[in-house]
Order: sequence, then C-alpha cells, then structure tokens
Amino acid sequence: SNEEISKMIRCSSFCLCVLVLAVAGIQFHQQSESQKNDIILQSLVTPTNGPPSPHVMTSHSLPLQISGIFPSLAVTAESAPRRSECGVGALMPWADRLYMVTYLSVPGAGGGTGLYEITPDFTMNKLANHSSTYANRLLHAPSNQIVIGAWVIDADRNVKEFKDLMHVRIGGMAMHLTDPDSKVYMLGMDGPLWECDVYLLNCTKIFDLVDSLKIPKDNGEQPHFKAAHTMNGRLVVASNTFEEADFLKSQHGGRLAEWKGPGHEWTILEQTAFVEVAGRGNFGRVIYAVGWDTASVILKVYDGGDSSAPSSSSGWQTYRLPKASHAYDHLWQTEWPRIREVETERYLLDVHGQFYELSPLGWAGSTWGLRPVCRHLRMIPDFTSFRGLFVLGGNEVSSIFDNNLVTGQSQSGLYFGKTDDLWSFGKPQGWGGPWRYTQVNASQPSDSYLMTGFDKKVLHLSLHSGPAFVAVTVQVDFTGIAGHVKEPWNNYTSIHLSAKLPYAYHVFPDGFSAHWMRVVSNESCVATAYLHYT
Repeated sequence: SNEEISKMIRCSSFCLCVLVLAVAGIQFHQQSESQKNDIILQSLVTPTNGPPSPHVMTSHSLPLQISGIFPSLAVTAESAPRRSECGVGALMPWADRLYMVTYLSVPGAGGGTGLYEITPDFTMNKLANHSSTYANRLLHAPSNQIVIGAWVIDADRNVKEFKDLMHVRIGGMAMHLTDPDSKVYMLGMDGPLWECDVYLLNCTKIFDLVDSLKIPKDNGEQPHFKAAHTMNGRLVVASNTFEEADFLKSQHGGRLAEWKGPGHEWTILEQTAFVEVAGRGNFGRVIYAVGWDTASVILKVYDGGDSSAPSSSSGWQTYRLPKASHAYDHLWQTEWPRIREVETERYLLDVHGQFYELSPLGWAGSTWGLRPVCRHLRMIPDFTSFRGLFVLGGNEVSSIFDNNLVTGQSQSGLYFGKTDDLWSFGKPQGWGGPWRYTQVNASQPSDSYLMTGFDKKVLHLSLHSGPAFVAVTVQVDFTGIAGHVKEPWNNYTSIHLSAKLPYAYHVFPDGFSAHWMRVVSNESCVATAYLHYT
C-alpha cells in the first residue's frame, strides 16, 4: 500500500542518514593528528582587520600545513641575477604578531629578503624589503619597542628603520651599558660595534672589534661576530671564526670577549669560536656563552650573583658538551645557534645539531640544570613561541653564489608545533672530550664534561708524548654540582697508559650515568680523552 511504501522510504532515509554519519565519524577519527589540530586551531584564531583583539574568536580557515610546515609562510630570495641565501635570521612575537626578518649571505648578494609579520590566522605580510644580513632581535623595555634587524616596532605596530644599518650585516645586539633608556649596541658581523639611539634612529660606530680583539684578519681569519649580551656590568660579544688554521691550532680567529664600559679595555676570554651569549636579569644573574674548539662544544658560565646571594665563584667557568655533528665546525655552517626561553623561566640551548634543556639558575656557582633533549638535522637560526606554538626558523636551501648548482632558488620555511615535539626528534648522541691532543699538567683536572642523558658511553684514552707510564683517573659528579658547595668529585676508575701501550678504552656499564665527568693525569703529558655517546 502507499502507507507501507511511505514507511519504507522513511526507514531507508533514516538508515542512509545513520550510515552517512557513521562514515563521516570514521573518516574524522582516521584523520592525522595534524589535521585534527587544524580543526581545533581554526576555532582559536583572531580576526586580522582592525586593532588587536586577541579574545575575539572566529572560525577562519587556516592555510594548508603539512606536519607543522605552512608552505604559504615560506620565504624566498629572488632567482636572479645574484643568488646567495634566504635564512630566517630572527623571530620575535610582539603586539599580537610574529615578526620575522630574513637574510642574504652578504649585503647586495641578491634580493627578495625582508621584514615580515605573521598574523594570528597565519597570514604573512611583507613590511619592508632589504638586501642585507640581519639576525638581531631585542625587546627594548624602556621605550616599549622591539628592535629586529634594522627596524624598530612599537606596541601599536608602527615600524621605523635605522637608515644607517640598511647596508651592513648585524649579527647581534644588546642593551647599552651607560644609557639603556635610549640606546642599544648593534654588533656588525664584520667587526664594527655601534651604539644606536632608538628614538633618533641614528648610529655611531664606537669600536672596530677586529683591531680591539686582535683578530688576525690579514692572515686569513674572517671576522664573523654572532652574538652580544649586556649583564653584570659588562658587554659580552662572540665571534665564531673557525677555519682550517684554527683546527690545526696554527692560529686562532674566534673570540669571546667582554667590555665593562668607558674607561676599560676589552678582555679576551677565549680565542676560539663562540656563537651565542645569553642570560636573565634575575635568577642569580648567570651569563651563558656557547662555542666550540677541536675537542668539543664549550659552555662558558659567569655567575654574577646578587646582593642577597653573592656568587661563591668568581670569574668564568668552563664546561664541555659533546658535538652531535661535525657539519657545524666551520664558521659559515652554524648560522645562529641560540639560547632562548620557549617555556617560561627555562631555556632551550641549540648547539652543533643538538637541543638541551638549560636552567637559568646558577646557585653557588654551579651549573646542574643541563640535559640533552634531541638531535636534529634542521638548520635553525632562531626559535621562539607564538600563540602557544613552538616555532623553529629555518635555512633550508642556499645557492651561496652558485657554489651549490643543484639548489635553484634560495628559500626557507617555519615549523610550528609543541615544545615537547622535540622528544620525538633524534636520540641524543655525540662525541667529544675534555682533551684532544692536549698539553696536560700533572694533577690538574680537566674541564667538566657532560655525561647525563646519554645512553651507551665509551671513553677512549691516548698518550701522545710524555713519561713512560701515566695513570689517568676518571672522576664523576652524580649530583650535578661539579665540585661546588663542598661536594667532592668521586674517583670512578684509573686507566694506565704507557709508551708501549699508549691507547686504552673503557666501556661504561649499561645503565651507568653521572651528571659530569672529568679526567686527571698523575704526570704531565700530551694526551687525548674522548668520549663517544650512542
């Protein structure tokens, strides 16, 4: 009957609706994690028109992203007539935007680079063009502005430029020692140091650091300044010059140096490559500086203390970390490894292809809050946080004056994810040691070398010259204090070397670890102590 037919149609329609909903549900649950995040993120973006309104939500459609990479946010350099590089030199969240500046290898070596802003709905706008090299960023708190590259941006997103800096390379910047309310220091990669007024937007050169720090430029050592930081009454600068002559120890072009202001001379702290200097104004006022030599990565630490808790350690201390890669050993290869907060009041340290967690604390002159997180292949000139996301800059493809003929157009992208995504990157590994063909003094301990957080561990020892018999004692620190606060080092084992048997190795048992280790020889000699962590 017609009534029965109508019932059958209604029943079929209902079943079809249920089937469609079920299939849709299955398809939704089969979506990748990144696709689910896209759906969530689409409800958390803010409109781009009008003044900042971070609490207004909309369902704006996000651009395409694949595993945290938004192709629409990639940056490129022009394909002709000159080709060099297009790296992401600096990232800075400010006024509900993520500001980004890109860089060429040297001024005039191409075009297409610039200053950009990324809005909360992941739209990118180019604010200015340039054809130079910038990797500096700083919040100038007294003026409520950020400085990034050659530009100053206020809290209303008004952009002004330092015209004096439009055709130079800026590797780093820092607060001014004597006039912090109005001025900042700008560190040129090639050695000039300027002081710049953030209101008048003019700059005055005050040093040529090639001369001040006695860098042997005329003998082939290229100045390559990368970082600056002001704290504890001093300006600290870093240059990462490291070439074959540095590897062979025939001369030394890298520098870590400090200056305590007018009336003082520069003090050279280290004559090897250094790439980063950072520190907070509180938490013990610890300054960290990172570099490397032939033996390992180097972490220099200055604990300034304060009036209520003065430091028990005066001067700079030296710690050593493994290298996760040898593809960072030349001065051109490092870009800008950074120490930066992406989760409040704790650092991430990126150096030689490995991320570490690092505490800003330095109680009683010790450095214990350091552990490896992961290795990575990505070239990361800067990283930051934006809208709850962890952001990695990049420098993926670089022609470098057509020395790489399979590159084509220079370009880079950004990675957006979570800080804990780093745990899924490469397993912490590396190699290095406190001695590498080092002149060792009898009974003098080596620098502390990081041991915690790595899996399989092997120590290699080699006696190159010296007395017929040498005993090397391996000492460990399992609390992380590294001998401070009256906590002694502990003797782990002694290994004997001789002129007839100059090599020995020790495999640490599975499961054994300590925070720091070091070695001590009972005789003066030339020796190597090198560890492989796998």
